[in-house]
Order: sequence, then C-alpha cells, then structure tokens
Amino acid sequence: MIIELPRWYDLHAHFRQGDIMASLVADHHKMGCAGILAMPNTKPPVAKVKTADDGDCWSIEQYRDMLMSAGADTFDAVLTPLYLTASTTPKMIEDGAKSGLLTCAKYYPPHGTTGSEFGSPLQTYADNGVFQAMADNNVILNIHGEEHGQSGEQYFGRGTNAEEYFYQERLTRILDKFPTLKIVGEHVTTKIAGDIIKSAGKNVAATITPQHLLYTVGHMLQGFKYHLYCLPLLKFEEDRAALIAAITDNTNTKFFAGTDSAPHVQKLTPCGCAAGCYTGGIAPQLYATAFEKSGADVAGAAFKNFLCLNGPNFYGLKIPSDTFKIQNKSVEICAENFPAGTVIPLPAGLEISGKSTLSWSLV
Repeated sequence: MIIELPRWYDLHAHFRQGDIMASLVADHHKMGCAGILAMPNTKPPVAKVKTADDGDCWSIEQYRDMLMSAGADTFDAVLTPLYLTASTTPKMIEDGAKSGLLTCAKYYPPHGTTGSEFGSPLQTYADNGVFQAMADNNVILNIHGEEHGQSGEQYFGRGTNAEEYFYQERLTRILDKFPTLKIVGEHVTTKIAGDIIKSAGKNVAATITPQHLLYTVGHMLQGFKYHLYCLPLLKFEEDRAALIAAITDNTNTKFFAGTDSAPHVQKLTPCGCAAGCYTGGIAPQLYATAFEKSGADVAGAAFKNFLCLNGPNFYGLKIPSDTFKIQNKSVEICAENFPAGTVIPLPAGLEISGKSTLSWSLV
C-alpha cells in the first residue's frame, strides 16, 4: 500500500548549530517536510529578535540566516521562536511581531531540559506584561509544560509528575488570565495534559512526538535503553493510550506533529544521559507505525489531519499542494555519520546491533 500525503510541517525540532545543521535540515527535507519550527535553545540562546537589538545572545534574524545557509531556504516556512528570558519585554514582543520576524516564543522551565538554564519561571511573563503583549500581537506561546525545581517524588512519582502538576496548576491559570493567547503545549506526554488541551478553547493545541506514542517508561527502564531518554520523560501505558486515542480520532483538530527530534553525538555523558531522540528522516514512518499498532487506518483522515493539516491550520501556514509518499514496506535504520559525529536514530539505538527495521518507508 502506498499513501500519498501533502508535505507536512515539523512544528518542533532541534537543528543545533555549526556543521551538523545541514545534515539535520537534509533529513527533514528527505522525509517530506514543507517547513520547520526550529527550537531556540542553542548556545547562546535565540533570545532577541534583530541582530542590532541589545543583548549578548543570538537573534531570530541570525539563527534564520544560519538555517537558510544550511539548506532551509527551500522550505515553504521556517519558524524560529524567541527564547523567553528575564530580558524579554512587552516592547520586544510588540516590535518583533511588527517586524514580521516574531511569530512565536518558547517558554522553558528553568533548568528543566537541555539548554533551559536561561529561562525564568512562568509567572514572570504573566506578571511583566509579556504574555499580554503576545496575546495582543498574535504571537504564539510554545510551552515546555513541566514544573521546575521539584523533588524526585514530585518530578516523577506514583501519584503525579512534573507535567501533570504544570498543566493542572500553572497552565489553567494562564488560560484564565489570558483567554485569547494562542498556546501550543509542546510534546505532551500525559492523559491529564491531553485532557486539559482538549477542554481548552480553539486557541490551545499541542504537539506529540513519535516516541511518546510508541513507548512507555517501562520500555526505557527494561535493560535501560538510554536512547529512549528524552524530556519530558516517557510515561505510562494509560498516558500513551490516551494520546493515541486523541490523534486517531477523526475529529481531532487539537493535536499535531512535532517530533522534538534532537541529535546527540554523545548520548551518554560523564554526568548522565543527554535528553532527546533523533527521528529526522523517519518521523512519518514512526507516526504511521504508531497508528498501525493502535489498529487505526494509516490511509484514513485522522492520520492526514494529525501529520499534515492540524499544525499548519493552527499556525496559519499554507497547506502545500505538492505531496510525498510512504508505503508499508520494511526498511533498515542504522546510525548516521554526520560531520559533527555519529548520530543514532531512535529505533536503531534500542538494538544491540545498532540496527532496526521499520515497517513503513518513504517511496
């Protein structure tokens, strides 16, 4: 079976910096992407809009130029969120939106994930006028929805975890205070977060990664398959099943593809394990596998909605007229050798051989 689909937008991915960027961009082209949303947690972070603006950090203008030089100039759209820091002001939001460079901004919980040490607590932006300026200027808020600074049992415990706490205690207050602010809950992992997204208004949506649809924390812990280590952490079967149910619903308009694809040339480090799964080049096949394993029809409307339509509709992007194709034919996945080093894609890293087979491939 061959399925033809409109080219799709990966609305959450990491393209890093330096020599590796061109290889990462090329993998996204290879898997039928029409556009990308490139995360700003570089070093230094992308924390100002224009290069001429004050601040010892990169600008959206600079990072876009890097992406374009790495081959992203042939995408239909390249979105780069502003990294929200203590230096972000309402005027920066207003001026950035008027310039056309600023369409979205990313909240990171301080020290909550890779490159998040520049962020400030969520309440900072609710109190200092930044969120109101975003609402007034139609700038989308991309949220890494986890509570920072929790103890171990609160961060990931039997009764609650960092994501559930954040969505129940933090996001609901933001929604009440800023009812018109457009928000994307990035890489949601729990039933509770999914339910809150579904119950919110049309201005609230969420991305879901392939790994959170295919695996649970049990898969990672059994034999410690550290290539499954990502943030937010994988959760439980109840959570995975709820996310699958949400995206395989033909009426779904709230959830869409955002891979959080994150390459690491050194996954294990002296102080722990680098967070992130690399799914560049294979994300549509992984999403198709998740649909297939759930019993949903990959050729049906729900898969097309999730992968190709819901995301661009939320962001106001054009649905491409050109297409790409996937087929239910096996393909072997192996390590990729990039200029910066070897990156092991998600399925391959789970096998001792360093190779894995997917049941879906690109045509």
